[in-house]
Amino acid sequence: MSFYISLSGLKAAQIDLATTSNNVANVSSTAFKKSKAQFGDIFAAAPMQTTNQVAGQGVRVQDVAQQFTQGTIEGTDKTLDLAITGEGFFTVKGEDGTVSYTRNGAFSVNEDRFAVDTTGSRIQVFAVDPQTGNRTGATANATPADLSDLQIPTTLNGDANGAQLNSVGVSKEGLVSAVYADGTTVYLGQVAMASFNSQEGLRQEGDAHWTSTVASGQPTLGTANQGLFGAVNSGFLERSNVDITDELVNLIAAQRNFQANSKAIEAANTLTTTIVNLRT
Repeated sequence: MSFYISLSGLKAAQIDLATTSNNVANVSSTAFKKSKAQFGDIFAAAPMQTTNQVAGQGVRVQDVAQQFTQGTIEGTDKTLDLAITGEGFFTVKGEDGTVSYTRNGAFSVNEDRFAVDTTGSRIQVFAVDPQTGNRTGATANATPADLSDLQIPTTLNGDANGAQLNSVGVSKEGLVSAVYADGTTVYLGQVAMASFNSQEGLRQEGDAHWTSTVASGQPTLGTANQGLFGAVNSGFLERSNVDITDELVNLIAAQRNFQANSKAIEAANTLTTTIVNLRT
């Protein structure tokens, strides 16, 4: 039995090592959220058995949970680089129509003048009045289907003979505005933010993207710098929340746990060998 107890410890140590190694590998990944392996003991006994005379039967992995703490904000001076300070996620839609959520605000403009992230997914915005910037639809009980893609025309109103685009701005509330050469300001949309009842229930998709699940609940959509949602900072990106010093200490601890379980297997093997060789 001690072989299997130590084997479960080896597997747990391997998962701990893999989790920590993944954190270290992504220390420079934009908006990466570190993970932590959580373990629980295994104990079993017969209904009429005295449990204070029964040893445990090993360890199991309960969860590899992500830690959605705030990462460091780094200045880039690029207008479409957006960082969230506080709670919330950007809402993006892929080419296949899949809606996902991200903290990676490294947006750029594609050949069709849509604002896209590093995976090519289009950022979603609430429709606003082009002249006043006021939302044209209610945000209460909004769903991803109520959102639209953000497009930034190079000329006023997309007219080939219109004034050329001069600059783009994004406010802390996520309101996107475009200023054209003739001085006209046009509001293009307001960045849609999403929050969840259980962030830990989100499904990881890679590239700092997540999708909703039954465990996370459906997204609550809203606008930045209000209620549940943090502010949007233009010209900044959120760095990984990995603390390299903590991770290196965890790496050493996981390595020592692995070695200790290996020693336990070695000791059990020595005892077994001794018993088998008693008659010889």
